[in-house]
Amino acid sequence: MRLSLLAQILDLLCPRHCLICGQRLLGEEEIICIACNLHLPRTNTWQQPEDNDMAKLFWHSIPVEKCCALFHYHGHAPASNLLYQLKYNQHEEVGVGMGHLLANEALRIQFFDGIDAIVPIPLAPKRKRERGYNQSEAIARGLHEATKIPILNKLVRRKTFVESQTHKNRWERNINVQDVFALSPDYAPGGSKAESLENKHLLIVDDVCTTGATIISCCRELMKAADSMKFSILTIGYAKGQ
Repeated sequence: MRLSLLAQILDLLCPRHCLICGQRLLGEEEIICIACNLHLPRTNTWQQPEDNDMAKLFWHSIPVEKCCALFHYHGHAPASNLLYQLKYNQHEEVGVGMGHLLANEALRIQFFDGIDAIVPIPLAPKRKRERGYNQSEAIARGLHEATKIPILNKLVRRKTFVESQTHKNRWERNINVQDVFALSPDYAPGGSKAESLENKHLLIVDDVCTTGATIISCCRELMKAADSMKFSILTIGYAKGQ
């Protein structure tokens, strides 16, 4: 992404810094510097998007096609600061920038082929008011800017605020997110737009995938509109075994 003249001037007046190492960003570097980008703990999900540890989380639960995550997420690791800044320090631009980076990886393997629309995981209204934005929507915007695939961010909503998933085991996570999503009236069975989802391939986007419980719950709600749809999944982080 080439910086405009205005952006170059602003960069001189207000230098940007890498969110991992703190060094000044140069030229077209975005969010993180080239060195930190090269050293991100990338996952191997890109080698076999249809059959990897992350994809197996969703087998037998939803009709999943492909699953990839940018890097392995570990709490307090340097790379985890990216998601911390996005979720807790009001840096919405981090989500868009990481969406660009995620898209660059996915485009190399034609990940987006056949995908009809992007669906960011909804955030509870209370959390969205506190944060001012939905971090998954920010990531989705970065993906859209790179691919032009439309975003459907009013397709499904999160009904309630549930406790944080961070310290829960797999069973507790599944229970915690049961029945927390609801289709918008237009897309609910019998709604005016429900038929538009028949045979669609939707890309579900979230910040971190741990057990997959939240994504599964959201997809099962979406399947009430059209059980013929299928899903692919992209996240920034993959917290394997946590």
